[in-house]
Amino acid sequence: MNKQISIIILFFTAIINVQAQELNAKVTVNSDRIQGTNRNVFITMEKAINQFINTTQWSSTTFSVGERIECTFSIIIQEQPSDNNFRAELLVQSRRPVYNSSYTTTMLNFRETKFDFEYRENAVIEMQQNTLNSNLEATIAFYANLILALDFDSFSSLGGSLFYRQAQNISTLAQSNMGWSGWSAFDDNRSKGSIINALMDESLKAFRELGYTYHRKGLDEMAANPDRARTTILNALPVLKEIRQVRSSEIILQMFGDSKLDEIVSIAGKATKEEKKEIYDLLRNIYPSMSNQLEPLKK
Repeated sequence: MNKQISIIILFFTAIINVQAQELNAKVTVNSDRIQGTNRNVFITMEKAINQFINTTQWSSTTFSVGERIECTFSIIIQEQPSDNNFRAELLVQSRRPVYNSSYTTTMLNFRETKFDFEYRENAVIEMQQNTLNSNLEATIAFYANLILALDFDSFSSLGGSLFYRQAQNISTLAQSNMGWSGWSAFDDNRSKGSIINALMDESLKAFRELGYTYHRKGLDEMAANPDRARTTILNALPVLKEIRQVRSSEIILQMFGDSKLDEIVSIAGKATKEEKKEIYDLLRNIYPSMSNQLEPLKK
């Protein structure tokens, strides 16, 4: 009997250890554009990426199963120049629950349009300290840390610093591999190198502080006091104008707009006419190409 109990305890302990990682990612690999090739490589690729993200312990922080961060990694294969080489697009999204509600807010909604990588059928992707074996491993690890950084920043002011540093370390290592795409901070302002450089820029610390005010002091208070929460969020947004004056701010402002603009419009919908006009004028100047999304604020 004691032996049976021990086995049961070990079984459930193993389940907890497997399920207690930080991320709960859904991974999809779309290879519809690739015809007449080995389809199994895409199946094993999807499985390997899923296992890599969801079983890696990205920090020493303990997460319960219900606290894991919901995210998606969608890889759309565009070309297969050779058996083990792929050109793709990568869409990464993450969400955060809002306190005392069923609502989840988008934290990251980013598309990388030039993602070249190698993958060999049935290969396992594993993280080794201070070593990167492939652009696929480096890219997935970078975005995993970015997801965690944004999430931790939203719960405590500048709380994601550890993960930003880890993402920066990955970027530095990846840039030493000249054949890997998507890292150069000099010729591509949407590269992973540009993203992390901007987020680590001390002159842009206000952007990270906005993440805390917007989520913890704003959205998380919406259920208890919606008017106060809305005011907190709207009053925090003018800092975007100041952030825009920093040279490296373009990419993070775009990322913020892609994740939050529709939500802000919805939040401001119940503001006064004067408040809506102020927010409309502010956001139109920062996001002129996204003005259609702001139209409801003119009503």
